[in-house]
Amino acid sequence: MTRRSIHRSTAPGPSEIVVLRRFAEGNSIDELTGLLHRAYSGHAAEGRVFFASYQSVQDTTNRLRAGECWLAVRGNELVGTVTVAAPYEAPVGYPAPAGSGSFWQLAVDPSQRGTGLGQRLLSLAEERIAARGSTQVVIDTSAQAADLVGWYGRRGYVPIGTWQWDVTNYESVVLLKDLSAA
Repeated sequence: MTRRSIHRSTAPGPSEIVVLRRFAEGNSIDELTGLLHRAYSGHAAEGRVFFASYQSVQDTTNRLRAGECWLAVRGNELVGTVTVAAPYEAPVGYPAPAGSGSFWQLAVDPSQRGTGLGQRLLSLAEERIAARGSTQVVIDTSAQAADLVGWYGRRGYVPIGTWQWDVTNYESVVLLKDLSAA
């Protein structure tokens, strides 16, 4: 199956099943914004102010409209998210190859860290970007977040440049993954 609309974990018991599905009318933007704040609060506590750690509900709405938002839901609880776009409309000067896809707001609730949910969301993002016709993914994260840069590196992402967003307090490292090589 090349396009997944629902992913299920292999964890035993119905209370442990995490379903990945598209954001839909009636889903709470307030709840999604709260998840983003929780997921990125550790970075903010370490002095790296990711936009997702403080963005408003309106900012979340705007970011959702720029892509295809997916939610990870366990029962009635929102536990993760990612938003994808392909092709990605990068700002002028951003070091992204033409036609590449991207994702943002990849977030896992702190209670779900270490469960593999982040990897599932990353895999989903890459699958959706490929399904939308892009063979490359470009993303960025804080150059100071060695843990994240390493995590992406172990998954095939390589640095291709840097970028400074006006909504963060750090320089970002821009990372690229060639999906055709995978």
